[in-house]
Amino acid sequence: MPASLPAVTDNTALSRFELQSQGVTVFLNYHIDGGTITLQHTETPVEARGRGLASQLVHGVLENARARGLKVVPRCAFVRAYLAKHPEFAELVA
Repeated sequence: MPASLPAVTDNTALSRFELQSQGVTVFLNYHIDGGTITLQHTETPVEARGRGLASQLVHGVLENARARGLKVVPRCAFVRAYLAKHPEFAELVA
């Protein structure tokens, strides 16, 4: 991901990945069980929708899962839609 994009952080205390940009936090709840990460729900504040922040977040989360060797279970509809448009992440899906 280019350095100009906001960083995705893993808030392990809340079991969610977060992306902060322009005063808002976009997050994706997850659950890890062994070598599998279940991506449960993506939340974007209403005032931040339409800026591509959720897509940036999901991209960062999938790169994180790849780097950690985790398989992904996409329970979140947004994540499923992102994966359908980005076959470069297909091998991650459990």
